[in-house]
Amino acid sequence: MACSGYSSILGSPNSAILSPPSFTSSPKLTSLSFNHHRPNSLRFDHSVTRHHSSINRRHRHRNFVVMASTSNSRPLRIMISGAPASGKGTQCELITNKYGLVHIAAGDLLRAEISSGSENGKQAKEYMDKGQLVPDEIVVMMVKDRLLQPDSQEKGWLLDGYPRSLSQAIALKDLGFQPDLFILLEVPEELLVERVVGRRLDPVTGKIYHLTYSPPENDEIASRLTQRFDDTEEKVKLRLQTHHQNVEAVLSMYEDIIIKVDGSALKQDVFTEIDIELSKLLEQKTASESVAA
Repeated sequence: MACSGYSSILGSPNSAILSPPSFTSSPKLTSLSFNHHRPNSLRFDHSVTRHHSSINRRHRHRNFVVMASTSNSRPLRIMISGAPASGKGTQCELITNKYGLVHIAAGDLLRAEISSGSENGKQAKEYMDKGQLVPDEIVVMMVKDRLLQPDSQEKGWLLDGYPRSLSQAIALKDLGFQPDLFILLEVPEELLVERVVGRRLDPVTGKIYHLTYSPPENDEIASRLTQRFDDTEEKVKLRLQTHHQNVEAVLSMYEDIIIKVDGSALKQDVFTEIDIELSKLLEQKTASESVAA
């Protein structure tokens, strides 16, 4: 499913609602995600922020797919979190392209369930039609079912933007889903606001543009672009406040496996940092499995 559409955002610690993505378009993949934190939990993080130019000199992205799992090893299980317009969708695309993980997002799952007319989908649609948040129990079961699909079990998964509350994180842990790594994209609020306020939607193609960073190709497209009613500075600041509160409710569950990445860098530099950590994780898993064997 297209990540360039609208991604799932939990508007409160116990619910989910659809909201717009960052201005960069994302891949056509299936996706999910999570968030939780205590005030001091980030002290335990492995900070991977580095100067952009030194990144370019030391380590460049390679265009090949890493086989993240073999018949004798458990595949990677990754969670990624970031505020609206943090570039999370772009990084999900780069990660899945290289590591072959199944990208899972709650928003995509909700749309799929509604389109299929499933019981979960019908229940979710009733709430969404009323402008209400979809209850945890519905979304958690959708996520669980997707994580248990054969492709997720065989290839590994990248859970995008979920869970967004401590109760959701606990529910996933109780169901046996624990990530190997939790990636947190950090972007200054003023930059996030600029990214959101400047983005526009082409109602014909569904493509997301940004007036500064990714302008439309021609005047015809520019003339038909629209802006979401809540992509205003005042409303995006409220959404960011909600996001930060929810993140702080989730991170303590994963404080020993969090890495913080500077999401304000160029997208390829951001991916380089993530790539380094995922490569290390794969090496560690391979080494430990070799010793165990």
